[in-house]
Amino acid sequence: MRYTGPRNRLARREGQDLGLKTVGSKSHANLLRRMNIRPGQRPNARYKKSTEYGKQLREKQKLKRIYSLSEVQLKKYFTEASHILGNTAHFLVQQLETRLDNAVYRLGLAPTRAGARQLVNHGHILVNGKKCSIPSYKLKADDIISFKKEKTMKIPYIEESLKRTDISLPTWLGREKNTGKVMTLPDVDAMTDDVDLQSVIEFYSR
Repeated sequence: MRYTGPRNRLARREGQDLGLKTVGSKSHANLLRRMNIRPGQRPNARYKKSTEYGKQLREKQKLKRIYSLSEVQLKKYFTEASHILGNTAHFLVQQLETRLDNAVYRLGLAPTRAGARQLVNHGHILVNGKKCSIPSYKLKADDIISFKKEKTMKIPYIEESLKRTDISLPTWLGREKNTGKVMTLPDVDAMTDDVDLQSVIEFYSR
């Protein structure tokens, strides 16, 4: 099952910002203030040294939470990536990054992946001019991503996201005004979050 509890709790458990909250919001500021305090534990508490398996598990959990996936979904992506001849990490990243909800987020059309998923679920996003309400839809090179209706861009959290000038657009995506394009398929360098992919691969390869 996908986690539906407090998102700040997930980020504090991993000790890093997982991109689950809108940058600049009160909730995000609160997360940054308490980042080093794990849920349920006192400040300055010492933690036991993790085992190799524990490290692999944490990296797997971190990746799952960043992309807001269920265990079944992430395991499926790994299985598909491992069956392709070549670098498993490369194909795993490609599977994750080319999800429609992730691309909407990476393009800055929504402030978080959760917000992007909501846009897609509610039918506000078009792919090549056709409505697509499947967050896991796998994008291809040259696909065009746009809003279905102009009024969607007036939704407060979307409007704020579109106004941001600090969006770091990945090289595999292009954006002109409020329309995005998949310029090429992403490689392993598209993973900008601090995740040890090798540990994730080792976890599922056990």
